[in-house]
Amino acid sequence: MSTIPPELLYTEDHEWIRVEGDVGTVGITDYAQHALGDITYVDLAQVGAEVAQGEEACAIESCKAASSVFAPVGGRIVEANAELADDPGRVNADCYGAGWLYKLAIASEAELSKLKTPADYEQIAAKD
Repeated sequence: MSTIPPELLYTEDHEWIRVEGDVGTVGITDYAQHALGDITYVDLAQVGAEVAQGEEACAIESCKAASSVFAPVGGRIVEANAELADDPGRVNADCYGAGWLYKLAIASEAELSKLKTPADYEQIAAKD
């Protein structure tokens, strides 16, 4: 497993969020993309949709399985990574960079406190 980026927050479901001001960029962790295998399709998040913390925001399909991606915090989807429509393998190649899934306007900063630190997430990923 690659190094867990220290600037991100994580969910127990293997999503990450990078917070910049009141916008969060969301993706899946290296652990998740390895578990899924070669990603063949990303059902992009719907721009403008409101999602609650823990609610499905988009989905990913791989040669092994289909998996929901949940919102780490609630908010309004402001951008989906359109590059993934033609190249879903970006998630496998660079899950913390070019393979991000969507951006959302964060509704409540308080929800961020419910997420896992890199150290906490590392323990979760080690158990799975």
